[in-house]
Amino acid sequence: MQAQKKQTLIVTALTAIALVAMVAAYFSPIWWVSLTAPNYPKDAFPDGIRIHFHFDGVYNGCTTAPKGSRLSNEIIQQDLSEHVERYNPVTGAGKDADKGAKGLDCVHEMNTINHYVGMYPIATGSPVELRLSKFIFGFFAVMLLGFMATQRKRRLIVLAGGFAAVAAWMVVDQIALGHLNAFAAYYHHEAASFFNQPEVLDVWVANLKFATYAAIVGLIVAMIVVLIGVWKMRGFSLLLALVPALLPIYFVIDYAGWLWFFGHNLHPWGAFTVKPFMPTVFGEGKVAQFSTYSYPYWGYALLLLVFAALMLALLIRRKQMREGSAE
Repeated sequence: MQAQKKQTLIVTALTAIALVAMVAAYFSPIWWVSLTAPNYPKDAFPDGIRIHFHFDGVYNGCTTAPKGSRLSNEIIQQDLSEHVERYNPVTGAGKDADKGAKGLDCVHEMNTINHYVGMYPIATGSPVELRLSKFIFGFFAVMLLGFMATQRKRRLIVLAGGFAAVAAWMVVDQIALGHLNAFAAYYHHEAASFFNQPEVLDVWVANLKFATYAAIVGLIVAMIVVLIGVWKMRGFSLLLALVPALLPIYFVIDYAGWLWFFGHNLHPWGAFTVKPFMPTVFGEGKVAQFSTYSYPYWGYALLLLVFAALMLALLIRRKQMREGSAE
């Protein structure tokens, strides 16, 4: 009996650690990408043209040019004034002050570079995932809270209440408050600033809305499936830990997939013609005169902590279920 209580305590502690790390990862930079070239000297761009990928968007990864450098004051004043104009209070687009950037807006700069080779603006990538990421994390958080319970009845109560709250939050936020429409308008404006094809953009926006509505329905259906699975199948509750544990894999798959899309859907507007290519997912690469760098950042370490903690918790819970001390 004492050993069983100890196992339950360990599972709870590991799951709680994973839950805290997962929430922290949502607000953290997961991956960083940087471009360097002779026309971007270190005196002005000490980190190159650097951006940070988060679960809720892409943010400026550049810092101010070294204090006292020849170009420092000039660039700071220019980029800060442009940053104020580009900031969108509804979507948070352009909001780099709270992400560590001070002066250089490298998301805008990278969009400009990409434009020369016919690549679409960064904001057009993964629009559905970014909009719904907070609700997906809410979904995973409820699953982990349910996993902590050792009794099926209590687990179902936690899951039902949590899923209902997340579903209501999602529908109110995206539909009732109009945040989906606000983002669609921003999405259209951002894309139009780089290429002006109204008929294409109208289709993109329509597809964005349809895909988002479909994803909202799909997430609610997934909640129902989880509830039925936990209710009907004894071993199904192990998925409550396994599915969130695979977040590091989900991120890399989605990230690599969108990189492939950008590199294989080049538009003829580019000033330079390049063949379709696969941008670097991990490591160093070369595109024209640019050297590219793509590596996980400290937020990805939090995802690995989530994976490790939940896999250990899952193995212990599986042992408990075999011994009959957990349902």
